[in-house]
Amino acid sequence: MRITVIGTGYLGATHAACMAELGYEVLGLDIDPARVASLSEGLLPFHEPGLPELLRKHVKSGRLRFTTSYQEVGAWGDVHFIGVGTPQRAGAGAADMSFVDAATTSLARNITKDALIVGKSTVPVGTTRRLKSLVRENKRPGVRVNLAWNPEFLREGFAVVDTLAPDRLVIGVDSPEDEKILRQVYAAAVAGGVPLISTDFETAELVKVAANAFLATKISFINAFSEVTEVIGGDIRTLADAIGLDARIGRRFLNAGIGFGGGCLPKDIRALQARAAELGADRSMRFLDEMDGINLRRRERVVDLARVMVGSLSQTRIAVLGVAFKPNSDDVRDSPALDIADRLADEGAQICIYDPAGNLNASRRSPQHNYVLSTEDAVKNADLILLLTEWDEFKALTPEGLSAQTGARKIIDGRNVLQAKAWEDSGWSVASPGRRFEANHLTNMPPSEQLQLSSGPAA
Repeated sequence: MRITVIGTGYLGATHAACMAELGYEVLGLDIDPARVASLSEGLLPFHEPGLPELLRKHVKSGRLRFTTSYQEVGAWGDVHFIGVGTPQRAGAGAADMSFVDAATTSLARNITKDALIVGKSTVPVGTTRRLKSLVRENKRPGVRVNLAWNPEFLREGFAVVDTLAPDRLVIGVDSPEDEKILRQVYAAAVAGGVPLISTDFETAELVKVAANAFLATKISFINAFSEVTEVIGGDIRTLADAIGLDARIGRRFLNAGIGFGGGCLPKDIRALQARAAELGADRSMRFLDEMDGINLRRRERVVDLARVMVGSLSQTRIAVLGVAFKPNSDDVRDSPALDIADRLADEGAQICIYDPAGNLNASRRSPQHNYVLSTEDAVKNADLILLLTEWDEFKALTPEGLSAQTGARKIIDGRNVLQAKAWEDSGWSVASPGRRFEANHLTNMPPSEQLQLSSGPAA
């Protein structure tokens, strides 16, 4: 069985390399000749642990190839996975389906033998049935081309293991033959104990967006409570530990911080709201609006804290540690950290950024900042330090070690990864989401600003 993967971005390149690792001959397609040339040399255009090695291994073995020709993939492949993007439509919350539609149409026109097209992109519910009509209209006479949906559940930073050993597989099919084909594709994972759920198209499409909406809800829930503990006191981490011990709730994703970002969660929940409205079920997804608001308020709260800790932000030197939306990734799409840096710069602050992987992408989006290659370079002349992405090297920072690199003794721990009391005992002023910030930690703070801080989160 020969496999093709249409679209070689984050999802497609990962899926292609992992299918080759499972023993299949794989042909990846992209309409960007430069990307095809780069991948054909074993060079990955983004950061993902473990994937570069897998890519080079199978390009070298000949098991994995890349092309720009739909004609070639249509004549060669038996199972065609679609992994192109579904970005948020400009000026609207809905998903832009033009890339999926174009890929499906081009495939259907060029497939010369019986084949199965399998969508992996995150799409609005109802997409698969619509695309089936598109395939029927464009396929060659006498050739059986059917469609199935197999949503991805990749976590950036863990994409290889999530593809080779996922916690579940979901397939949406409308025929036993197509289910049999996909069970064969994933035979190794199923034999290893991975649950495979076979269902209808609509449920398969909804599973991915429902999972993302639920994760966003957990993050927003704990961040909403962090707004309360910032005002009245209490320990948000202990609160999360305590409720997380309830098996019905669980501890994962109950980490108060600066909110979620990236290329999936924000745009997917907005697309879900838009699709629900189209279906006349907008009231059922109305809670997602408040989640979006909570998420954005966390960013503004960090700016408020920075303003209180240093006074006027104008000409203040601020070191930002981490701008990728999460560790082990170079993705800065809708990054809360980069957004905070931009907001601070808008108020006149001088921003110096260090991220182990995200500097290049961040500099393309926000070139106004200064980007450096180490924590030491970032904090050297800082008046305030912001820890905004929880890379391991930042979690390992100590007050003594950082004191040797900077004269600043003020830090905002946007991810709640530092032991605040130990830092304060070493003479640092520490603020973090969900923790009441005691004004007396800032010995030079004017009384008016102490009053402002003690009043709690900004409205």
